[in-house]
Amino acid sequence: MRAPRRAGLNRIADRVIGEFSLVPVAPVLDMRAFGWTRELRDNWRAIRDEARATALGTDQGQADARVTLWRRGGRESANAARCPATAAAVAAIPGLDSASFSVLPPGAHVPVHRGPTRGLLTCHLGLIVPRDGDARMRVGDRMVRWAEGETLVFDDTYDHESWNDSGGTRVVLRVRVRRPLRQPGRWFADTLLRWRSALHR
Repeated sequence: MRAPRRAGLNRIADRVIGEFSLVPVAPVLDMRAFGWTRELRDNWRAIRDEARATALGTDQGQADARVTLWRRGGRESANAARCPATAAAVAAIPGLDSASFSVLPPGAHVPVHRGPTRGLLTCHLGLIVPRDGDARMRVGDRMVRWAEGETLVFDDTYDHESWNDSGGTRVVLRVRVRRPLRQPGRWFADTLLRWRSALHR
């Protein structure tokens, strides 16, 4: 399928899903609407320690290196076994799609991109955030900054990009979850997610 046609279908699907959303269709959402984020914040130090032991050993030459713990609802056994506190916190999240440690090295810029479906929302838990510069992300028309121990929930179908204009490495726990939807939007979004998973096997 050619890119313009795919983009057009994505816009139609996003509009349909947005009409049945139980949370606002906005670039950045109120984390208080997602009670499960509390457990991430309560356990952030243990999660940070596991990220230090695993994610900081990844290839820092990449603009946005990741250590995957969950992928499309399935546990990545080897990585999850090395991070028991993180695995336990992530396993308790309702509607979990994926989870990973995301590493942004000093001076890195992740160019503008967008996620595949409005049926998913993304949460970042700040684990290691440099203080000697400016680590930030633009989501739609919102500019946001990570904070250690704090969660940020956003819709990645809005154009977004990230920068780490500092001398240190930024690490977050990146979680994707199913957007809260009423029917028939839930059925429609789940069908798209199953189709996406089948294409990427």
